Amino acid sequence: MDSKVVYIFFLILFVCCITINYINFNYSTIYCDAINSIDKYFVDNPNKPRENISGDSLNKYCPGNNCSNDEEKIISGFIMLLNKIDEEGLKSDKNFEYASLWLSYKLNQKTQNGITKLYDFYTNRIGTNDFYKGKISNNINMDVIEEKIRSMNMDIKDISNFYDAFKSLCNMYSERDAVGQCKTCLENAGEFFEKCEIVKNVFDITKESSYLQLWLSLSKDYKEFESNYNTNWCSNIPSVVACPRNSIIKNTLITIAIICGAIAFFLGISYKVNNKEFKYYFDYICKH
Repeated sequence: MDSKVVYIFFLILFVCCITINYINFNYSTIYCDAINSIDKYFVDNPNKPRENISGDSLNKYCPGNNCSNDEEKIISGFIMLLNKIDEEGLKSDKNFEYASLWLSYKLNQKTQNGITKLYDFYTNRIGTNDFYKGKISNNINMDVIEEKIRSMNMDIKDISNFYDAFKSLCNMYSERDAVGQCKTCLENAGEFFEKCEIVKNVFDITKESSYLQLWLSLSKDYKEFESNYNTNWCSNIPSVVACPRNSIIKNTLITIAIICGAIAFFLGISYKVNNKEFKYYFDYICKH
């Protein structure tokens, strides 16, 4: 094969890969923006009042155009998120998975309904309710939604732990567009790994585990973010380190304690040394 043809082939392949990667990255940003905009309607912090839910916002997805309780607001927010996925052309199994993750998280915040399984709630409150089904875009494949929720055969309290990691990932996408926010972006990356470590240590992430797909989706999205982050933004600082900050701090403190303890043990500092200047120097080392 002619060398020019080979060169052109690989050049086209490279450009296509870059383009696809950028599109995936941009889609993730748009999806996170959609999540953040909907979350404004559910702020419970008195110092950050929630958005007005009158008119064309959440209320239009509730019976009588009025969300009368938390459950109706959550269902309305879920439908709004699904329709946003359709409007932005973000229809994918992963994004439907994240929408279900959002639903579970919000339900876990409002425990009065007594629902413990996400699939039970979806079946009893949404899947069999003609009013709510009629509010969901016809372009949304409800069979896919139902299958995703069925696959999350977990307690809503467990699923909501994955949402914490997802929100940290979304914060990373938000901060990367802000000028001079590289440090903040890295801090969010640290939070992401801390929360992922919690999930990994608490739950059984194995081949047959219901948690595995959520874990894989989060991991893949982070890898895509890291690749674009180090290529297109903040290239003057180190790559995002895949290590929880609390582990780094803990290991550092343990190491210092071992070193100081070993020195004290072998030299008998605590009772053999009377030289005040040396004692002061040793104390300074261990404290700093």
